[in-house]
Amino acid sequence: MGSLAADETCGVQEQPDVEDSSRAVRAQWVLNTPEPPGAWRELKQTVFHRANKLRSSCSQKGVSKCVLSVLKNIFPILHWGRNYKATKFKNDLMAGLTLASLSIPQSIGYASLAKLDPQYGLYTSVVPPLVYSLMGSSREIAIGPVAVVSMLLSSLVQKVIDPVADPTAYRNFVITVTFFAGFFQAVFGLFRLGFLVDFLSHAAIVGFMAGAAIVIGLQQLKGLLGIDHFTNKTDVISVMQAVLRSLHHPWSPLNFVLGCSFLIFILAMRFVGRKNRKLFWVPALAPLISVVLSTLIVFVTRADKHGVKIIKHLEGGINPRSVKEIELNGPHVGEAAKIGLISAIIALTEAIAVGRSFASVRGYQLDGNKEMVAMGVMNIAGSLTSCYVATGSFSRTAVNFSAGCQTVVSNIVMAIAVLVALQILTTLLYFTPIAILASIILSALPGLIDFNEAYNIWKVDKLDFLSCIGAFFGVLFGSVEIGLLVAVTISFGKVILNAIRPSMEFLGQLPGTDIFCSTNQYPMAVKISGTLIIRIHSSYFCFANANFIRERIMRWVKEDSEEGEEEVNGNTKMRAQVLILDMSNLMNIDTSGIIALEELHKELVSRGIELAIANPCWNIIHKLKLAKFVDKIGGGSFFLTIGEAVNTCLGSKMVNLKI
Repeated sequence: MGSLAADETCGVQEQPDVEDSSRAVRAQWVLNTPEPPGAWRELKQTVFHRANKLRSSCSQKGVSKCVLSVLKNIFPILHWGRNYKATKFKNDLMAGLTLASLSIPQSIGYASLAKLDPQYGLYTSVVPPLVYSLMGSSREIAIGPVAVVSMLLSSLVQKVIDPVADPTAYRNFVITVTFFAGFFQAVFGLFRLGFLVDFLSHAAIVGFMAGAAIVIGLQQLKGLLGIDHFTNKTDVISVMQAVLRSLHHPWSPLNFVLGCSFLIFILAMRFVGRKNRKLFWVPALAPLISVVLSTLIVFVTRADKHGVKIIKHLEGGINPRSVKEIELNGPHVGEAAKIGLISAIIALTEAIAVGRSFASVRGYQLDGNKEMVAMGVMNIAGSLTSCYVATGSFSRTAVNFSAGCQTVVSNIVMAIAVLVALQILTTLLYFTPIAILASIILSALPGLIDFNEAYNIWKVDKLDFLSCIGAFFGVLFGSVEIGLLVAVTISFGKVILNAIRPSMEFLGQLPGTDIFCSTNQYPMAVKISGTLIIRIHSSYFCFANANFIRERIMRWVKEDSEEGEEEVNGNTKMRAQVLILDMSNLMNIDTSGIIALEELHKELVSRGIELAIANPCWNIIHKLKLAKFVDKIGGGSFFLTIGEAVNTCLGSKMVNLKI
């Protein structure tokens, strides 16, 4: 019996030893991780992996099939075109013709918004959609000129070259800007620099679009009222002053009556289309019907003799080559590159947002980098064929989707229809009133102002709303550049604020579990007596936040020391003997962060408090070993989990709390 009791006692004593040894083994797992790969090594591994994959693919399939596979990757139309059926073409044909009926009047209007001759808007609806159809992967997106980019170009380019004083130089500069925009877009895609587009947050885009819509609408008062002399500035104050000044000069109310009448007609047809989804073609045809009817009215009544402003001459024919118009060595090439970069980012942001929103409805995903390359190539090709910056239009894409498009063939049909219009209909548009173009642009603007989304941003994140409202007022009362600058500055400020003042929280143990979580989020979580367990919510422990983190931790330590021992729920709460830092959220650390840890360790030692680190990531433990910090505090202070840190540091098993 005595022998049996002795054996049982031995078994009880051996179990903690076994657990301690296994805990020590797991601690070595943390310390003895392999060296993480550097950025250069990762790049080489990625290149070699893709090269080996391509080589093995070529060896298995043969060179010809391998080349075909690469071509399919560059030109998706080669992939899905083999299975293209007549039933799909029927839907794409109807969608393309419906799209063309909307694109023709809108393209003419947007060209005037960009301060270009009307035919350049039609040119931009021919070549870019055709090129995108070969390289793009979105099935629904409708390519062509859009209001925001047109306004952006006119507001920025006219500061360099006056479109009235030298229209030829202005046009050449816009084409050069288009070339640079396409170049930057292609570079973004090829080098996977899509994150640059994300510098404009969703909230900033919502505010920017709303401000741009109001500015565009105010600028249309020139065409709607038939004003001859108007300001080149885009801010709301300058535009309203120009309108008030013009009222003191002779103007024809017929322009206003004609424009407002057809604006009401277009909006009424849009209302009909929304009430009955089967009549989607009604709002799509409304702008074209407005152009035809208003042109006939002016022609029959000779209203142009009574003050109604008309388009007059509109050149037709196939897109002329514009290679010689691109000025890569002129005095303004730097300005062209800067405006091209801004236009590229705005155009990409709108196109990718439009493409992804409709792709999610159809249940497929877009490759953002491939889309950037496709957009870049189409704009480079457009700059060689008298086009200006093209992108995806939300309003026309919605029409394309509602019309039942199946593939990008609808873009091809639209481009062919616009090309036919350039060949045949340009002479018939001589008497088209400018007020109608203004009404068509005005009818497209409500879709750019999203009150519901702005309200949702306000509810979810007040700092995001600040970025939204900053972009809105910057565009409205300043300029496009000021609006973008304010939006990007506020967005960066938000990121920097979160980086330099990361949130930190105390952790406690959930009753009945070995899970540790925030005591603020989970009030039932119980703090372990004699310990301070702190989690740092930041991905980077660096120069920007190192001192803030160290000072915040030491302030909490001092507060805990001043409280001393006290009774909590009948139990004695001991002063902290161990500080456990949960580093599960930290992805990296720099030398400033390491120095802050060293200073923190010294201050804790002087107070008789032990420092323990739980769950450090690969990069952090590697840098701490290189800096000899692991040697300074000892390898026994690093743990795989918080629970193991608590058990080891307090010298006892974690108390299993009862709910």
